[in-house]
Parts: sequence; structure tokens; C-alpha cells
Amino acid sequence: MTNARFEIDGGVLTITLDRPERKNPLTFELYAELRDRFRALSTQTGIKSVVVAGAGENFCSGGDVHEIIGPLTRSLPDELLRFTQMTGDVVKAMRACPQPIVAAVDGVCAGAGAILAMSSDLRLGTERARVAFLFVRVGLAGCDMGACAILPRIIGLGRAAELLYTGRAIPGSQAHEWGFFNELCAPDELHARARELANEIAAGPTRAHAMTKKMLYEEWALPLDDAIDAEARVQARLMETGDFKRAYEAFAAKRPPRFEGN
Repeated sequence: MTNARFEIDGGVLTITLDRPERKNPLTFELYAELRDRFRALSTQTGIKSVVVAGAGENFCSGGDVHEIIGPLTRSLPDELLRFTQMTGDVVKAMRACPQPIVAAVDGVCAGAGAILAMSSDLRLGTERARVAFLFVRVGLAGCDMGACAILPRIIGLGRAAELLYTGRAIPGSQAHEWGFFNELCAPDELHARARELANEIAAGPTRAHAMTKKMLYEEWALPLDDAIDAEARVQARLMETGDFKRAYEAFAAKRPPRFEGN
């Protein structure tokens, strides 16, 4: 049992971390299941978008202290490396899956939980959310699961450095001000708003969304001229799709387009 629920409805996969009495921590088994589930999404064409949320009033408290931190202090070097590579593989799988991911963040969002939110494509939060990259608090570096690469691109280098060096928690309003959260919601409206956004994405052009996600991250490593050329090739291929033609026909007929993912 991995203490998570996976539910598909209308093209949206909702992943709910479901151990509210412990603020939805991650375990070895849950890391592995998240990695495998996100990897499998590349072939699950019926799923158009993903919501990641926590049960109860918290998102995720990070790695379980007794089920992960304790055993790691007794592990051999090769076991430690296998673990850190597995956790990194969760982020790789989230970034590689073609479906946009919406994180619905309430309450505690700490450590590896903050990484799950960071690795999502869009993040909705609440005023009472508390985001903290806690690795320094347990004697580890901030460079965990891609944080030093991804977080500065979301909130800027100086702000990312502050959070990764200090491990301090920032409230939801500050996370929104800094650009970590795309939007703040009332706690009782958060999950519905996340689902609404995921439904909006799911109703859009699937292949086009997948290419937007792919290029947003691939272009980090490209010079500007190469990025422009890469986008030209991608856009030209998408202009061959039925969705592009259907969108034009719908516009001409003054009706909403119906995207079919081809």
C-alpha cells in the first residue's frame, strides 16, 4: 500500500497523496509508484492532464522521517545513491510525461513535497500554504531532485538561493508574489479550481500542449537562435494536424473548436 489514490475522470488523472494524519509524507514505495505512474503516462493517450494534490489540509510533508530518513542513516553508499537516483527519476518522469501537471497546494509543502510542486507545470496554492525546501535542515544540500536547476527558473536565482540555503518556509502569499504559485485560492475552492484548470487543459489540443511542455524545458539549454529554429520546426509539424484544420474551420463557422488530439 503506497498511501496514494489515482483516479481518472474525463481525461484528467488526479493523484492524491493520502495519508493526512501524517501530512501525506513520501515513502520508498510511494516514490517508486509515482515514478512508474508518471513514466506510464507517455503511452496513456486517454489522459490529457494531471492534478497532484494532498488529502486533508496539507499537500506533502516530504520524506517520512521514520520510514525514509531513519533507514537512510543506516544505509550503505550504493544504497544511498540508488535512493537519490530514484527520487530524481520521479522528477524526470514528471518532466518527460506529455501531460501538463497542475499541483494543488494547501498547508504543508515541504522537502520532497515542495519538489513535487516545483516539478509540476502549474501550481495553485492557498494563503495558508507553507512552502519549504528543508534539505539544509537535515544536513543536506539544496541540490536535491533538480532544485538548483528548476527553482531559479521559477522564482529567480537570488530567491531560490535564499530558500535552499536557509530552508525557511514561505507563506502562500509570498510564494504567489514570487511566482511559485500561479494563483491563490480559498482552501475550500482549491481542488475544484485545480480540476477546472486541468479540464480546461484537457479540452485543448493535446499534441500542441505536449510540445509546449517539451519545448519549455528543452529550450533551457539552447541558444536563442537555435530555440527559435526548433520552435519553427515544431509549429510547422503541428500545422499538419487535424486539430489545426478543425480550429480554423470552427473559427470560420463562429463556433468553439473541438480538439481530438490528432
